[in-house]
Amino acid sequence: MPNYFKTRQWTHPEGYKFLAVWTNAALLRFLIRKFTEELPRSEYRSKTQLDDSARSVVSNIEEGYKRPTTKEYLSFIGFSQGSLEEIKGLVRQSHQDGFLKSVPGSSLAGLGIDLKEFKGLLKDTKGEIPLEILYPPLKSLNSPLESSKGFRLTFEMFMELINKTDYLFRNLVKSLETKMAEEAPMSPREKWLKVQAVRRFEEDRKLDEELRKTVEQARAKRESLDNP
Repeated sequence: MPNYFKTRQWTHPEGYKFLAVWTNAALLRFLIRKFTEELPRSEYRSKTQLDDSARSVVSNIEEGYKRPTTKEYLSFIGFSQGSLEEIKGLVRQSHQDGFLKSVPGSSLAGLGIDLKEFKGLLKDTKGEIPLEILYPPLKSLNSPLESSKGFRLTFEMFMELINKTDYLFRNLVKSLETKMAEEAPMSPREKWLKVQAVRRFEEDRKLDEELRKTVEQARAKRESLDNP
């Protein structure tokens, strides 16, 4: 018996794409990149910090998802939360320094982005949908940052996305902490056995489904022969 036991399992190699928090983070990284492209060369340090932090939010979700234990996954989500908080501070500083304008009343809706609307689409497509399909305005934002209508990213837009992403992170952390509490009383061997039991249950469920379809097909064929 191995000395190391997994407490997590995933069936989709990129299952993190099912998470709205990952899609929010990917969108934030995209918008941060568009904003930093417009910063003057004198703001090189701020540009680097913002770009690195935005990448970190996304990358830690992805890496943590593939970690074999809930505890490790939770740790990486914590790293993402820390990077998101760093972005919030840097965005505030950019606003204070005059590089990011405030337009009261502006929101992501001005880009045609509804953060609630695509959640069902994420589930239905199993995370296999490109961001530009979820967010059609992203194509028009590629270059230049300012659209033909004179639209520009604002401080309010960034804070809206950051705060909503932070809310999703807190919900995910709560879920993972609950899962850890359920795992805590179990020994490593018990955790391993639980994972194996879940895997066997899923395999049996798929087998039962295949058998059911076979029986239904045989019954339909027999009925068609009895009633030509």
